[in-house]
Amino acid sequence: MDKIRVAVIGNGIIGEQHIKRHADNPDVEIVALCDIDEARLNLMGDKYGVARRFTHIGKLLAEGDIQAVDVCLHNNLHAPVSIAAMEAGKDVYCEKPMAGTFADALAMFNAMERTGRKLHIQLALIYEDATKAAKRFIDAGRLGRLYHMRSYGFRRRGRPFVDGYATKEFVNSTTSGGGALFDMGVYHISQLLYLAGVPKLQRVTGATYAEVAMDEGRRRESGFNVEELGTGFAFYEGGLTLDILESWAIHAKSFPPSILCGSDGGLSLSPLTFHSTENEMIADTVVDLKAMNYLDHTVHAGTAHYDHTQTHWIHALLGRCPLLPTAKIALETQRVQEGIYLSARLGREIAAEEIETISVSRALDVPNL
Repeated sequence: MDKIRVAVIGNGIIGEQHIKRHADNPDVEIVALCDIDEARLNLMGDKYGVARRFTHIGKLLAEGDIQAVDVCLHNNLHAPVSIAAMEAGKDVYCEKPMAGTFADALAMFNAMERTGRKLHIQLALIYEDATKAAKRFIDAGRLGRLYHMRSYGFRRRGRPFVDGYATKEFVNSTTSGGGALFDMGVYHISQLLYLAGVPKLQRVTGATYAEVAMDEGRRRESGFNVEELGTGFAFYEGGLTLDILESWAIHAKSFPPSILCGSDGGLSLSPLTFHSTENEMIADTVVDLKAMNYLDHTVHAGTAHYDHTQTHWIHALLGRCPLLPTAKIALETQRVQEGIYLSARLGREIAAEEIETISVSRALDVPNL
């Protein structure tokens, strides 16, 4: 194959970002767009020169020449559309989080395994230079036994819609399923789980909050009912622990970077720093990521296949590299996030097995599927 023939489903703010990157990729032909908003659909179609336009997802999926679809819809629409696409024989790239609940994410994962399609979830931080450098330290054994991680994400005040950007669908559970943990925490948690080798969750406890004042008119209009601050503490097999602090809005100074702590060394992810003891001297090694990136791209073949989440999926579809297991990473990220929500709701610690038992689908009905 010279090019992958892609259709983009959902042409909103995020969808346009995906369309533009596909349009700039010589390995992609955007063959169709789909959106229920015909004005937006035609605006994007005209802007990016895509003639085939659909308002009905099911009709698009019936088109045999479309090889792959890019799903840029709200969280509780991810599962039904992605599953239908895989069952129609399409490979799928889906925005984060994987779905609106763990049950729906698991249904997507099972559909991937059942159909054999390549499902890829947008977990952008995995492709950053800092993550690549951190993985080299870990793979080389420089951390020794990894025993604790801390996932930090900070916005002083940056709730969608109520703080002045994006749409109301981001802040009500009917469409989004969750708040700060789903919108931003997914990036930071998945980055650490990837670096830790996707460990197996044992139990989790947590709490969520929405306490900072907001415009009351925007609160009513949006139906705001999700968390602006998510906190949690998780236990994994082998004695590994993870604590989580993710903020959309908080009266506090900026949080420090996410960290990984090992018996022989540790990592701070921004700026990427390796902490160790060398000859009984405390040492902090700051990595020159720019130099690393240059050397990688000029010396090591295949580095470019892992530069960006979206283009990596295309490289994998073309058979140039293995597809990173983002579906598995995103599923395990969703597991611990749902554990936090359940723990907050029930007021107690939650075992990993309970999450799978208690979680239910919140997928929305898609009348045009």
